Amino acid sequence: MIRKILSAIILVLMSCAGSYGEITKQTVETAFTRIAKADGFKAVPVNYENDSSPNAWVAFKSKDDYSIHVTTGLMKILNTEDEMAGVWGHEIGHVRLGHYTKGMLRNVGWNVAGKILERKTGKIAQTAGNIGMNLAENGFSRRQETQSDEYGVKLLVKAGYNPMGLYNAMKAFKDNGYGSQSGIVNWFSSHPATDDRLKNLAAFAEKYRKAR
Repeated sequence: MIRKILSAIILVLMSCAGSYGEITKQTVETAFTRIAKADGFKAVPVNYENDSSPNAWVAFKSKDDYSIHVTTGLMKILNTEDEMAGVWGHEIGHVRLGHYTKGMLRNVGWNVAGKILERKTGKIAQTAGNIGMNLAENGFSRRQETQSDEYGVKLLVKAGYNPMGLYNAMKAFKDNGYGSQSGIVNWFSSHPATDDRLKNLAAFAEKYRKAR
């Protein structure tokens, strides 16, 4: 009886621990491999950046010359492979939809959506690559972010993932205090508010779920 009780307690603790997020490198790489295969995207090694800011991007030079990156900060707030796969699908979408221009080496959309201002200090967060004040200039437009969100959801379904994966990833941003708001000007004016993206992502998930 005692053994059964201890086993039950361990299961509860494991369940609770998982709810706080943090995915492994193996999960990150498995998600990218599946998403890339479903899209026909060239498989490249994942580069891990020791940065507390939640972010993922493609360092893009040309259609045949790019690398992919993810921060430890992003890995800490995500919970599942579906969520990471959604993020990769979104990033691949930017490439496939031709959103990169000459000289654009990274996607800062997640960092913008993740609220560049530090939650406690109100200071600008210095992310991997030290992009600082150039975020709005180097980022993608609201329309492009929405297009890549839809592309990511469609790719989730194609790869056999939960179509809500990208929605859940964005929800993790919001739940951890990294949500952009409507009406923000200057740096964030060209990017959709988190709540707007969540509504769109839920609609995209339903659309492609029905299309299966």
